[in-house]
This record gives sequence, structure tokens and C-alpha cells, in this order.
Amino acid sequence: MNTIQLIGRLTQDPELRYTNGGTATTKLRLAVPRRKRNGEEQPPVYVDVVTFDKQAEAVAEHLEKGRRVAVTGRLEYREWKDQQDNPHSRHEVIADQVEFMDPPKQNGPAPAQPDYAPGEEPY
Repeated sequence: MNTIQLIGRLTQDPELRYTNGGTATTKLRLAVPRRKRNGEEQPPVYVDVVTFDKQAEAVAEHLEKGRRVAVTGRLEYREWKDQQDNPHSRHEVIADQVEFMDPPKQNGPAPAQPDYAPGEEPY
């Protein structure tokens, strides 16, 4: 069985793109909080999530950095080589469902975001 469920906050605005075949795809980066260990806060786990089709378009339209989401999907592993023939690999979640946990975005600022220590937030 390959099922994963996550709740976290977007660390950046979604990136909507279209494949050569016209399929919408959106990449999300989630900061998933971890339980305290020995009373000390643990840094979040950062997870890449990919959505497709209508779900990708809805995610791009309604979500932005700082919004909370619940994701259900499957874990996949990809390998590729860049233009210089250097190997790369990545685990990512292919979303079957993305549930918006905050109210829809409006023309104001996103809800308060957790503070990250310098260097913790990706990119």
C-alpha cells in the first residue's frame, strides 16, 4: 500500500504549469510540523507535492504561501539527469486530494505563518 496523508502550510505560492499535452500541473512545497521531542520544538519536514488537471488549477487559483492544506496521495521517487548529465533524484507526493483548511484567499494578506529560523525555509 502506498498512501500518505499530510497537513501543513505552503512555503511558497503554487506554481501552475501545463505539460506539452496541455495537462495542468501544480507544484506545492509543504512545511509539515513535527511533535515536540523531550519538550523541545522540532523543525518542520518539507515535502514536495504535485497536483494535476482541475485540482492543479483550483490549487493555483485559491492557495498562496502560508495557507494550510491537508493532502492525501501517494509517494513517488523520480530520477533524471540534467543538461550536464549530472544525476538527480527526488521523492514527492502525487496528490489525489487537496483539502483547503483556511478560508479562501482574498485581496488581503495570508493568515499568520509560523516563524522559521534562518535557513530552515527552502528556496
